[in-house]
Amino acid sequence: MPPNVRRTTLADIAQAAGVSVATVSKVVNGRGEVAAHTRARVQELLLQHDYLAPVFRNTEVIGSPTIEVQFKGGLKSYVAEALEGIMDSAAAAGASVVISKASHAPHWARDLVAAGRRAVIAVTSVYTATHLKELARAGLPLVVLDPLHLPDSRVNSVGATNFAGGLTATRHLLSLGHRRIAYLGGPTMAVCNQARMHGYRAAMEAEGAPVPQPYVRPGEFTYETGLLGAAALLDLDDPPTAIFTGNDEIALGVIETARARGLRIPEDLSVVGFDDTHLAQMASPPLTTVRQPLREMGAAALRTALRLANGEKAESHHIELATELVVRASTAPPGG
Repeated sequence: MPPNVRRTTLADIAQAAGVSVATVSKVVNGRGEVAAHTRARVQELLLQHDYLAPVFRNTEVIGSPTIEVQFKGGLKSYVAEALEGIMDSAAAAGASVVISKASHAPHWARDLVAAGRRAVIAVTSVYTATHLKELARAGLPLVVLDPLHLPDSRVNSVGATNFAGGLTATRHLLSLGHRRIAYLGGPTMAVCNQARMHGYRAAMEAEGAPVPQPYVRPGEFTYETGLLGAAALLDLDDPPTAIFTGNDEIALGVIETARARGLRIPEDLSVVGFDDTHLAQMASPPLTTVRQPLREMGAAALRTALRLANGEKAESHHIELATELVVRASTAPPGG
């Protein structure tokens, strides 16, 4: 909340309810000795006026600011590595981290403040304009890590050079002699997916390599998308000799579909992933992929959240860390 906006006080609530400040204090602190109808009336007014208990003073005394980290979906390798960066950075800064699944129940932002949270880091979660408004009313700063969607250009975020990553991955395949290269990615409207796909298209266009419409397939950032998407691509009359995927999980699904059809990686089909999670090194063969500095991204998100929680300005509205191609054994010239 901006510093020039006056917060609602206990005295304001007491005056509106026609009771004493002491009575309102008992309701806020969950104490007894308050009639049920009076308690209900005070609680209603607390919600109406977005009253926030001054928990920040308590956390400052403890000296350990607490950051809420929310993520959506399962705890996959990508999320786990980003969380490691967040937790390591928090430990170094003397901060605490609470990890939860994104669940925007009524008054969820106020509940976070009441629990002592100082800021929120969202990992691949979707926040609507309504969610952002509730966070602003509660005075909770938000930092989005690798955003799927950006509902407001003013949202602080941390990401990677996805366009450059897509460009580099596709250029690698082109340099090996591939021309029939497909892109199998994540959700169409995901910001990171769009950037990776545009990098792929830019490299193909610069080389004069055609991109047939069936060669670009959206999906989800899941193993199942790799399984099904690869099957559809390999069933084409003129199937690709290489597939660039939106993340490592999709790439592993592609490899499994190829194996089930008796195709060899990389002799019959080259595959490139994105992220460079532990999965890339454990793949068979080890996966050529675009490395996102996930731990560093998590650390940058934590540092930004702490600055905002302390009332300081972020170093940058959007922090973008460099990607890097890691060449392993899943790519080779077409035909082996």
